[in-house]
Amino acid sequence: METNPLFYAKILLFGEYGIIKDAMGLSIPYNFYKGAFKESSNLEGKSKSSNQHLLKYHNHLSQLTATGEILAPLRLDEFKNDIQNGLYFDSSIPQGFGVGSSGALVAAIYDRYVIDKVASEDNLSREGLVKLKQIFSQMESYFHGKSSGIDPTICYLNLPLLIKSKDELGTVELPEFSTKTGAIFLLNSGQPGETQPMVNIFMEKLKEEGFRKMLKEQFTKYNDECISSFLKGDIKPLFRNLKKLSGLLLENFSPMIPSTYHELWKKGIDSNAYYLKLCGSGGGGFILGFTRDFKKASQVLAKHNPEVIYRF
Repeated sequence: METNPLFYAKILLFGEYGIIKDAMGLSIPYNFYKGAFKESSNLEGKSKSSNQHLLKYHNHLSQLTATGEILAPLRLDEFKNDIQNGLYFDSSIPQGFGVGSSGALVAAIYDRYVIDKVASEDNLSREGLVKLKQIFSQMESYFHGKSSGIDPTICYLNLPLLIKSKDELGTVELPEFSTKTGAIFLLNSGQPGETQPMVNIFMEKLKEEGFRKMLKEQFTKYNDECISSFLKGDIKPLFRNLKKLSGLLLENFSPMIPSTYHELWKKGIDSNAYYLKLCGSGGGGFILGFTRDFKKASQVLAKHNPEVIYRF
């Protein structure tokens, strides 16, 4: 029996909101959460809901095809036939938590039904990556109103991706560290977030001159220096800039941070035990954390059950 390929979650380590305004971004696959297509003649609960959502999405893709807008033509008759035969996306990726639930689904649909696939060996070229990102941006916009296409690209390639600008991106290798006392971790806020309302808040804030200036002169600087230091494996400047970035987020992006986490966020900055960041658009879902000493940080955060995603 043929098994369907798995598509994994992703985590944007750096660049949340900033990539909208030309800051750099660094996104990595997260293989703890995953999804794959399955078929069942007895759909119920989650599988039935997924099947119904696939039909609605199929209708959306059909409209794009009918108007000639579709960037990557799909075998839509086959897709619809599979849906009618009980196709659903069996996924452990939590929805609304900033880890790519819709990205994995879009990648899976593209992989299975696209007519002219950008093969994985071609994707390492800049042109292939940009083409994929544009295709996925169109396909994922159905879920969020607007999409950069980064999430499905990560989910499709299952490789870390460095985003330098809208049209400049490439795969990268993550650094190896000899000592692994530090960690990047997730905190579960216990409530899903919705991307579109958070993006709307951000776009409103962009109308303020002071916010635009902060984004250009401070956020982009600290964000990009964090990425550069992390990829070099240079811990001291990484955490120096992380502290500034975490403080800047608390001060300027507070609507995107669940109110119950404001105090915990500030506690990390004041104690230097850990620094927190948005994971995706925020508003709920996961919160991203960095610490040099995970043993110490996990004691402080014991009630919140930090989930390690990367050791350094």
